[in-house]
Amino acid sequence: MKMAPVIAVVGPSGVGKDSVIQALLARASNFERVRRVITRPHGEGGEDFDRVSDRAFQTMVQKGSFVLCWAAHGLHYGIPVAITDQRRRADAVLVNLSRAVLPEAQKEFRELIVISLTAEPKVLAQRLAVRGRESAADQARRLGRATAALPEGLNHVIEVDNSGSLDATVETILSGLQPERAYR
Repeated sequence: MKMAPVIAVVGPSGVGKDSVIQALLARASNFERVRRVITRPHGEGGEDFDRVSDRAFQTMVQKGSFVLCWAAHGLHYGIPVAITDQRRRADAVLVNLSRAVLPEAQKEFRELIVISLTAEPKVLAQRLAVRGRESAADQARRLGRATAALPEGLNHVIEVDNSGSLDATVETILSGLQPERAYR
């Protein structure tokens, strides 16, 4: 049975990854979103995710609960093994990944499409300030990493500037996906 591609949505903090994923799901009913497991503290929002403690996360790692896991920004993130079932039933699976884990994701999933989102620095700064999850110092650190390059060797990358309208971003992404797929 053919497995659906994994579409990794990546980019700096504040670029709008979760908004883009939600908009893609609204436009392509045959896409599914992967619900990540994160050690994010209580009181901090973000995308729809499963919150676990550091201890619970490490137990899950030991039990083989993840196909992919990594650390970033002082947190741990995991992609549950359930992604395999999602890939069997969907036309594509969307997931918010860290740029640093993309080579490992490409090895794991084989058919990986990377949507690399960028935005103008002033747009990123404004979005980080509005979401209010980080201190000013943390926001400055995240903005300092905003121009980090993607790892070498990725097979399919679609770069999109998300400084403008969400509709324009989604249209650019859908246009960049392989035309033989029924994403619209």
